[in-house]
Order: sequence, then C-alpha cells, then structure tokens
Amino acid sequence: MDFSFSDDEQRFDAEVVEYLAQERQHPDADVVFAAHHESHSQLASKPQHKAFMRRLAQRGWLGMSWPREYGGDAHEGLYEYLLNERLSQAGAPLVGKGIGIIGKTIIRHGSDDLRARFLHRIRTAEIDFALGYSEPDAGSDLASLKLRAKRVDGGWELNGQKRFSTSAHFADWYWVAARTNPDAPKHKGITLFLVDLSDPGLTVLEQKTMSDDRTNEVFFDAVFVPDENVVGEVDKGWTYVCEALDYERYTIYTVGALESKMNRIISWAKSTRRSGRPVVDEPEIRSGIAELATDLEVARMLTLRIIDKAARGEVPSNEASMCKLTLTRLHQKMANWMLDHCGPVGVLASGEPGAADEGRWEHSYRATVIETIGGGSSEIQKNILSRRALGLPTL
Repeated sequence: MDFSFSDDEQRFDAEVVEYLAQERQHPDADVVFAAHHESHSQLASKPQHKAFMRRLAQRGWLGMSWPREYGGDAHEGLYEYLLNERLSQAGAPLVGKGIGIIGKTIIRHGSDDLRARFLHRIRTAEIDFALGYSEPDAGSDLASLKLRAKRVDGGWELNGQKRFSTSAHFADWYWVAARTNPDAPKHKGITLFLVDLSDPGLTVLEQKTMSDDRTNEVFFDAVFVPDENVVGEVDKGWTYVCEALDYERYTIYTVGALESKMNRIISWAKSTRRSGRPVVDEPEIRSGIAELATDLEVARMLTLRIIDKAARGEVPSNEASMCKLTLTRLHQKMANWMLDHCGPVGVLASGEPGAADEGRWEHSYRATVIETIGGGSSEIQKNILSRRALGLPTL
C-alpha cells in the first residue's frame, strides 16, 4: 500500500492551500473559518457557509470522485481527502453528507429519477441534507427504530419522531430511515426515504447540547412521501443505512482538525513558562506531546487505508469504524491532556480573562464528548470490529 502522493495530488493540495489563503481575504472569512469548531460542527449552517460551498462547487471540487456520467471527474478519493483535510485545518465547512453519504448512496442504489433530481443539485451545493436515523429508543441500537411508514395511495405516510438530527433546522431534505414492515425482524423491514423538510407535517424543535451546538428533535405527523422518493428497494434500507454510516465515519472526522490541535498544543508548550522556564522543557510535557504525536500518526495511517480501499470501489466498513473510533478518542484525549496540564486557566471559557488558548480547550473538552457518540458511539464501533473484523460471537 503506497501512501505517497503523486505529483498531480501534490499540485492539487497546493492549489487548495493557495485558494483557502485567498478565501481568508473574503468579507465572510470570519464566519467561514471558525477556529473553535470541532469536526462534527463544521457544517454549512449559515448563508456565508453555503456561499463558500457554492464557490467550491464552481471550481469543480464537489463530487470529484463521482463517475463522469453523474457529473464527477472520476478522480480517486484521495483528492476529496486532501480537500477535506485542508478545510478541517482551516475550520471551514467540510464536504460532507451530500457528497459522501447521500450522493454516493443514490449513485449506488437510487433510481434514475432520484439521480436526475438530486445529484446535480448536490454537486452544485444547491441543497443540503439532514440525517434522520436516531430516535428516543433507537440510538446506538438503530435497528430498533419505530418511525412508521404506512402504505397509502401513491406513496407512504410517516408518523413518529426522530432525535439528534443536527442539520434539520437549516437543511432542505431529510434522509430518513423508517419502518415499513413492523412484522419483519428488526434489521429488516426498514426503508430509506427522502423527505422535503418544508413539509407542513414536520415539526423541528431545538435540542441544546453541552458543546453549545444545536441539534434537533423532529416530529412526523402524517407526512406524505411519494413512491419516487424511496431510496433503493422497499424493506432493504438497513443495508443502505449501514453503508451510509460507513461513509459518514470517514468523511466527517478528519486528521486535519487533529493536526491543528497538535500545533496549538506545541505552541502553548513553547510559549508558556512555569518556574522561570518554558513548559516544553518539562520531561512530562515532552513525553505527553510525543505520545499525542504518535497517536496522530496512527490516525493518519488509518485514514489513508480507508482512502485506499474506497479508491478501489469498495466500502471501507471495518476501516471506517477503526478510523472513527481512533480519531474521536484522540480528539478527546488531546482536550483532556490540555486541561490536565493548563491548570485552572484551562477550564476558563472563551472570552474570560486569562483563559488558556482563548478558551479553546474548555470548549473542546465539552464538544469532543459528542464526537464519540455521533455517527455511532465508540461502543458501537467496538462491537462492529469485534464481530466483523475479529469474528467474535454476539452474546
């Protein structure tokens, strides 16, 4: 497995770096480039973010790995990896759900009608999506979902509730898993739907989080979804959901954000003095930084293994779980380590006098807890790996 970048890939990476430097001069830069954002919150949630994504689309950088017949350039996934890593380093919105989860699933399993109606608008950043998976009694055990889809003339009527739909308050379309056959085993009888979020039968209520980011509860009251908005085959949705979650686990969580944190940790250690000498000279600090740097390199190699497999047209299932588990735990480890070593000023929030690194680590400590849950909790990733990778029995 060769992890070196080709001349073309290096040129593209340099082009992205140069472009982002130009974008920092844009009037919207203070909104687009948010240094305190964690990986899960780098969403195109504001008009300035959406405009930024449209500018990326105009450069042909959205859907680069899609087949040419669907508007892509058939580039290897490494190009999207390089783009997302640079975006995450800069704190900009990521190329996420629409391209990697929704788009690729529609390409693989959607009807010709769905491809015609959605793929171009995804690639040009005209529309955004929210994911409708989790429910009050179906979070980690997603197959226990109860949102009911009942067959009616010309389509389906959906009734029930979703929870933790982070983008539902600003997205245009809802990617929803619902139960179409309540008599089937729980991993069967599930179907994927595309639901218009402007439907009057939907009610979106804010859920506050410990990280200050917004997520949502969504209530369905006789929401009609036409047959043409069914994704793939009826009752086969569990397979598509699992595949889409694999895409999510390696498109939302990036190494670039960890690299930015690592640089801030090193900068803090060099610039902070205790007992008349730089903190970086303390053996315990040097040892801790070396351990974090080693963990970061492991995370980078796991990510590149995913890109290598995806480039061969495969869905990196086990690799995605390894990567999601490793990256989110490392985000948490860095935040914990910094709070341990910053002292009392480490727990001061942004804007408070004397806050370490402008309150970055107090916020990161709260936000990284959520990262270990979204997209499938750390415990779920361990279960997936124990069964799929190690072949251990299910108790």
